[in-house]
Amino acid sequence: MSLDIAEAYINGHNAMIEAGVGIGKSFAYLIPGLLINHISQQPVIIATSSIQLSEQIHKDLRVIGSRLGFTTVRSVVGKGMGQYACRYRAGGLSKPDDADSPLPKLVEQILNYEIDERADIQGGISDAVWSEVCVNDCKFEQCRYKSTCTFYEMRAKINARVGDMDFIIVNQDLLIRDLIKKKEGTKGLITERPALIIIDEAHNLEAKVRDAMTLEFTFRVACRVLDDALQILFKQCRDKSLMTQVKFIKSCLTGIFKQVETDLLHTAKQDTDRVKVSQIQGVPFSRAVQVLKEFSLSLSVLTSRHEREIDNAFEAVNGLIALLDVLSGAEDNYLIWASKNKREATVSICPKNISQFLKHTLFNGKTSVVLTSATMCQGGDTLEEQYAYLTQSLGYRGDYMERQPSPFDYDSHTMMYISGSVPYYNHENRKDYLEAAYKEMLQLCNVTEGRTLVLFSAKEDMKYVHEKLRSEKLGWALHMQKEGSSQDEIIASFRASKGVLLSTGVFWEGINIEGSDLSQVIVFRLPFPVPADPVYEYKASKANNPLKEVFVPDMLLRLRQGTGRLIRSETDLGVLSILDSRLSAAARKDYRSKVLEALPFKQVTEDFRVLERFVKAKGIKRSM
Repeated sequence: MSLDIAEAYINGHNAMIEAGVGIGKSFAYLIPGLLINHISQQPVIIATSSIQLSEQIHKDLRVIGSRLGFTTVRSVVGKGMGQYACRYRAGGLSKPDDADSPLPKLVEQILNYEIDERADIQGGISDAVWSEVCVNDCKFEQCRYKSTCTFYEMRAKINARVGDMDFIIVNQDLLIRDLIKKKEGTKGLITERPALIIIDEAHNLEAKVRDAMTLEFTFRVACRVLDDALQILFKQCRDKSLMTQVKFIKSCLTGIFKQVETDLLHTAKQDTDRVKVSQIQGVPFSRAVQVLKEFSLSLSVLTSRHEREIDNAFEAVNGLIALLDVLSGAEDNYLIWASKNKREATVSICPKNISQFLKHTLFNGKTSVVLTSATMCQGGDTLEEQYAYLTQSLGYRGDYMERQPSPFDYDSHTMMYISGSVPYYNHENRKDYLEAAYKEMLQLCNVTEGRTLVLFSAKEDMKYVHEKLRSEKLGWALHMQKEGSSQDEIIASFRASKGVLLSTGVFWEGINIEGSDLSQVIVFRLPFPVPADPVYEYKASKANNPLKEVFVPDMLLRLRQGTGRLIRSETDLGVLSILDSRLSAAARKDYRSKVLEALPFKQVTEDFRVLERFVKAKGIKRSM
C-alpha cells in the first residue's frame, strides 16, 4: 500500500485503496507521507471523519517519524469549531434561571482556562449546553482572547505558510470547507500547495460534502446574516437606506418561515423528520434577491483589515440569495427541505450533484489525492466494478489500487448468525418487529454472557429496547450511548463490566475494542437509508434500479463498517448476529448474495443451536 501511494505521487495521479482491518493502514500512508514531505518541503494534508482517528494519527506520526530517523515532525490536529470552547461567548453569558444548570460551572472552567475543548469535560455534556459556549461565529483578529484561544491557534497553524508545517491533520468537514472557500474565490482555511492529500475513512466523504454544502437557515440566523452585513456596509458609507432594505428582507423572511412552521406542524411526526416545503405565496422574491445581490456586490469590493469578517458576510449573503432563488423556483439545482432542529424551524438547501464539485476542486490533478478506508468496495469482477459506487458518488478520477485484505482469520474465528424468525420490518408492524427482535437479542446476549455491542439504525428503536431491558433481571450490566457523553468513557465502562452496550450513529465505525471484552456484535436492523430522505429520493430518481444502484450499495458500506467492530486483532473470536429476516435464505432477496459476498464471515447459520455450539467450541467465555 505504501508503494502504491508513492507511485501515485510520483506519477501525479490520484489513488483509491481499500485497506482491510488490521493491515496498519495509517502506517501505510504515513511512511510515504513523511518521505514525500521531506523531499518536497511541502505539507501533507490528512483528512479523517473522526476526532479519535485524527488524534491516533498524530501519535502514530511520532512513532513512525522516530523509526525513520526524523527528529522533529511538525504537525497540527484541526477540528471543527464546534469542538472548541469560546471565552468571548462564555464571558457574555448571563446566569441561567435554572439553579441546577451545569452552565455556570462550565463557564467558570472555560474562563479559568481549565477547558479549551469539549474533550476536556469529564463525563461529557449535552449538545444544548455546549452549544451555548462553543465557538460558532469567531471574531478572529478582533477577539480579546485570541492570544490564549486554542481554536484561533489551530486555525493559524493549519493555514501556515509552506515550509512552516509538515503534517496538517483535519476532519473532512474542514477540508471541504477549504475547497468551497477556494472555489468561491475567498481565502482558504488550509495552507496552499500541499504535497499530497490523504483522505482516510473516505466512505464518509460523500455525506460529509453534502453536510458541508448544506446551508441551514432559521429565522434568527437569517436575520443575523442581514444585521452583520448591515453593520459592515454602514460603517463604510453611512447610507441610512440600507436599514430600510434590511427591514424589507426581514419582512420577506417572516412570511417564508410562517409557511415553513405550518408545513412542519402538518407533516413532521418527529423533530428529525425532513419535510417538503410547500409553494410560498405573497413574498416578492425577485425584489428581495435584487437587494441582496446589491449587498453582495458592495461587500465584494470592500477592502479592510477585517478581511475575514467581510468574506464571511459575503458568503452568508450569497447563501441567502441561493435560498430565495430555490424557494422562488428560479434555481433548480438544489434539494430543499424543512426540519425542526433544536426546536427551531429550519430550512435547508443542498446542491443536487456534489460529484461535479469534487471532480473540479479535489480530483483536478493539481495535487495527488489518496482515498482509503476499510470499506470502499462492492462486489464485481474488476477493480473498476468493485469501486464503482464510490467513484460515481464522488466524481472520482484516478487509479484503482489492489484491495488489501484483512490478515485476520475470519474463517475459523467467527460465525455469522442471521435470524429467520423475526418479522420483516416496516412502519405498520414496527411493534411486532421490535418485540420479536428484542426477545432474540436477549437470548443472544445471554449466549456470550454479555460482552455485546448492539448497533441500531434508529434512536427510537434503541430507546424502546433500553426501556424493556431495564425491567428485566439481567445477568450482565447494561449501557446505552447518551447524547453528549464521552465515547471513550462509555467504552471504558463497557469493558470494565463486560456487559451490553446499546448504540447508534458514531458507534457504527471508528471504535476499537480488542480482546474478549467484545465477543458479539448485533446488527438490530440492516442500515438501509430512509427512502423519503430528500438526498436519497433524488439519487433514486436518477437510477434505473434504485434498490440495486443506490439503497443496497449504501447499506453495504455502513453494514461493513458496523461489522468491522467485531474482530480487531489476530486472536479475537466472536459472533456477528443480524436480526433482520430480509437477509434469511427464505426471504429470497436478491441482495442476500451481495451481503454474504461483501462480508468476510464464511461460517453462516440461521440455526440458533449451531451458534451456541460454536460459542462453546471456541471457548468464547467471560474472563473474570
